[in-house]
Formats: sequence, structure tokens, C-alpha cells
Amino acid sequence: MFAVQLTDDAQLRPLEPWQAEEFLAHIDRSRDVVDPWVPWASRSTDLDSARAMLQRFADRQAADTGRLYGIWLDGTLVGTTMFVGFDAAGGVCELGTAVEPAGQGRGLATLAARLLIDWAFRVRGLHRVEWKCRPENVASSNIARRLGMTLDGTLRQEFDYQGKRHDTEVWSLLADEWPGRGD
Repeated sequence: MFAVQLTDDAQLRPLEPWQAEEFLAHIDRSRDVVDPWVPWASRSTDLDSARAMLQRFADRQAADTGRLYGIWLDGTLVGTTMFVGFDAAGGVCELGTAVEPAGQGRGLATLAARLLIDWAFRVRGLHRVEWKCRPENVASSNIARRLGMTLDGTLRQEFDYQGKRHDTEVWSLLADEWPGRGD
């Protein structure tokens, strides 16, 4: 297994089905603060559902349509970053992150997202990276800004969460806007 150092005490590593117990513990610690923004957290409520969630991402990675990585801080899983969607033929992917309180405020989500963006543009040759979040999720939109993304617009009442319709901001970054790619 590989690990990429994000900071002296944090690593980015693949997150796989055999790590379901650790993933569930992370979700349980972060459910209240993450679930309003990343509703798939509410779908991992026990070991079987956590393993199924990780298996879905493993299957998507095998199909080259998505990927999931964990962010470990001092050996504890405190966050995830993922290609929510990955369309190599179309040249577009969607990136997302979720970090529990113990890992917040350290820039880990931004560092991890930056690595995935760089890989998408430089290695896979994608043209566009998207970032989607609710307008009230200021922490998420701040990450998009730090990554140099542009707010394309807001999809009004785009999705239902707990019986209420919510807007979605769509941010993007193009390959020629990424440092070293406009050559």
C-alpha cells in the first residue's frame, strides 16, 4: 500500500473494504458534523453498510469511475477525499472531501484535494475538475477558493436531504488554470 505525506503527522492512503471497521469508527465520530454536507455518511451505520460503501468505491475504482482515499492523522483515520465521479473519456471529474473535527483546521482537506487535482490533470489528462457543495457549507467553498476554483453557479433546490430541498454550488477548475498545465 502507498502513503503520501500531507504533513509531518498526516498521510493520504487508499481506503479499501478491508478497513470498514476503521471507516465506520471515523463516520461515527464525524456523523453529526459531516452528514449534513456529505449525506452518504448516513448510509454507513453498521459494519456491513460501511463495508458496502467502501466496496462501491472499490468497484468504481476498478471501473475507472471514482476513487476513495483516507486521510490519517497520527495514525487515525480523520477524513476522506474522493473522486465522487470520474469520466476519463469526457475529461471531467468531481472531487469531494470530508474531515471530522479532530482533523479540521489543519489544511488536510485542501492538501489532499490538491494532490488529486494534480493527478487528474497531469497523469490522467482530464480537462475539468468540479467541486459541489451547499452554499451554507462555507468550509467547503473556502477549500474550492483555496484550490483556485471558480464558482460556475448555483443549482437551485437540486437535491433532497431529510425531506428538504437544498441548493448546490458548482465550482470548477480547468486544466489550463492549474499551475504548470497552461504551457
